[in-house]
Amino acid sequence: MGEGRRATLTVLSLGAGVQSTALALMACTGELPAPDAAIFADTGWEPRRVYEHLDRLEHNLAEAGIPLYRVSAGNLRDDALDPSHRYCSVPYFIRNPDGSDGMGRRQCTAEYKLTPIKAKVRELLGYPHPKRVPRGVFAEQWIGFSADEIGRVRDTLDVQYARPRHPLLELGMSRKDCVRWLRVHGWTTVAKSACKGCPFHGNAQWRDLRDNHPDEWAEVVEFDRRIRKGGARGTPLDGEAFLHRSRLPLDIAPIDRVTRREWADRQGDLLDLIADAEAGLLEDGDPDGCSPYGCRSGTAAAEAREHTVPDRRAA
Repeated sequence: MGEGRRATLTVLSLGAGVQSTALALMACTGELPAPDAAIFADTGWEPRRVYEHLDRLEHNLAEAGIPLYRVSAGNLRDDALDPSHRYCSVPYFIRNPDGSDGMGRRQCTAEYKLTPIKAKVRELLGYPHPKRVPRGVFAEQWIGFSADEIGRVRDTLDVQYARPRHPLLELGMSRKDCVRWLRVHGWTTVAKSACKGCPFHGNAQWRDLRDNHPDEWAEVVEFDRRIRKGGARGTPLDGEAFLHRSRLPLDIAPIDRVTRREWADRQGDLLDLIADAEAGLLEDGDPDGCSPYGCRSGTAAAEAREHTVPDRRAA
């Protein structure tokens, strides 16, 4: 904890993916000490099965005496399409006017997940904004990084009133270990927690929406059509925005199968390494969806942007 101080309370950052679900249930079974609270940041646009998973998880947490707080900064889909709402930056795939590829900035995780979590932590500590949190008062915040993700771990958060702890690292548990633990305890499937229209979905997730959840598929196809010039507010894009990496409308995008070679051929002047990375993400997407502190999109997006022309948008 540093300087010999002890946390005022312990909270679990619950992304509702494999790792954070395992942490929550291990606390319920007594394999980990129970945190004082779990916090789930709701973007308002999660798939129905994520909310069903969360309802089941909330029941287990309640039986263990662990309150689950669902916090929100609004509905990301509605806000992105609302001209009266402050612009929300989503990492759309951009086709620039000169035919080159670009990518939008990713601020949705910070705005719709991290910010409401921080606000709830302050409230639970007894110092809601604008009260100043005294020095030495802080929450120990459990984050579900597993042993195979050591390179993504940070020792600090960006606020002084929350300090990270990584119980899965302490236990030496990998993501596969978490999957096995969940299966043994009757949780055979865990839906990825990510917005229905997250640009970092892989083809497998898009196909699942199309084939098994036609109402949600129709919703994201319509959303994809409406974001072609970017969000509803601000200066329109010079190019065009898309949800799919192919930079084609979602309802005609090649989501059934694109081979690694075909995808690499499309990259033209991109480095083969980037093409290979994109090919892997194309099918499977981010392994864990968009957990608050573990969104895998940032590195891949940054690598891609180094080799693309960014979109031009007024701040």
